[in-house]
Amino acid sequence: MGKRRYIFTSESVSEGHPDKICDQISDAILDAFLEQDENSRVAIECAVAFLEQDENSRVAIECAVKDNFLLICGEITSKGKVDMESVARKAILSVGYNDDRYGFNGNTCQIDTRVSEQSPEIAQGVDERTIDGKEQGAGDQGIMFGYATNETPEFMPLPIILAHKLMKKRTELRKSGELFYIRPDGKAQVSVEYEDGKPVRVDSIVFSTQHDENVEYEKIKKDVIEKIIEPVCGNWIDGNTKYYINPTGKFVIGGPAGDSGVTGRKIIVDTYGGHGRHGGGAFSGKDPSKVDRSGAYITRYIAKNIVASGLADKCEIQISYAIGVAEPVSILVNCFGTNKIEEEEIEKIVRESFPLKPAEIIKHLDLKRPIYHKTSTYGHFGRNDPDFKWENLDKADDLRKKYC
Repeated sequence: MGKRRYIFTSESVSEGHPDKICDQISDAILDAFLEQDENSRVAIECAVAFLEQDENSRVAIECAVKDNFLLICGEITSKGKVDMESVARKAILSVGYNDDRYGFNGNTCQIDTRVSEQSPEIAQGVDERTIDGKEQGAGDQGIMFGYATNETPEFMPLPIILAHKLMKKRTELRKSGELFYIRPDGKAQVSVEYEDGKPVRVDSIVFSTQHDENVEYEKIKKDVIEKIIEPVCGNWIDGNTKYYINPTGKFVIGGPAGDSGVTGRKIIVDTYGGHGRHGGGAFSGKDPSKVDRSGAYITRYIAKNIVASGLADKCEIQISYAIGVAEPVSILVNCFGTNKIEEEEIEKIVRESFPLKPAEIIKHLDLKRPIYHKTSTYGHFGRNDPDFKWENLDKADDLRKKYC
């Protein structure tokens, strides 16, 4: 049989996309509470030798936007006080929605806040203290997946990495003023041709960018190809690569004026672009006691270290939890036939070598820091940021020495 060739497509969206606006606001509010926790914890630890009570904020915030209106809703239990409206306006303005011409303006938009305290029935299961022999449990039931592949230096699938980089480059040129006519909203879709599971070229790119009125289509197309696509995609594109730049010909109305947005609606953009599976739980606006977030981060960390060690070329980790229970309900390793030792053996390694209980995960990855606003755009994985400790490869050498 000949080598199998196929095309796989992933997309990314800009920080001005309506759903991503909501993700950024939710995570900015989360960070504001975590920052107060951090300041409070330092003060308390200076005053007493041991901190016996849980001082951590519990945050689950979601947002919805449409036209010039923002709804903030969810549950928060915290000793901190945050002006959520002020945080939201700052996040919106940082994206670039600062002009009434866009139909959404951080200075003038109406904001409605509907927030209550976290249910005490949930809180009693996720308290950080050990009570009656019980450890901190998961903040909810659920399944999480982590994935890694050696097809790129980031240990990520090529289609989603290129899509994110296209959107990030677009934002850089917009904010620098080099492409002054570009407005905040935009999308990129990258189709990569694979041969026997390895990427060989980019087959097509769909690139949609919001823009000012009275900008010629040919100028937009030329600028996008020459200043964004070619610098980012480099040797992956060739003479047969197809471009679809603003396929409808015009994209002036965008953001919440053109479409509604909701927190947590871009879960595939946030993860692996469709490679690997997804448990269904979103990340933004959730503090790390929610295993939707911390569980997804630790499974990425595990999968990346397994691949970096050489135990497999690709690795997907599934983990599941029950609310209020510390130990995972299940762990599954899938290496898609690329594993160098038996997958059952890798599962044992995972259980022995990696933190899996919620409190252990939070401590190992240092997840109580206010670092989440910057995770909310351009993907949570595959980024070289020292604050994203789930991207660390500190276990890879030990795994290589012991098992390869």
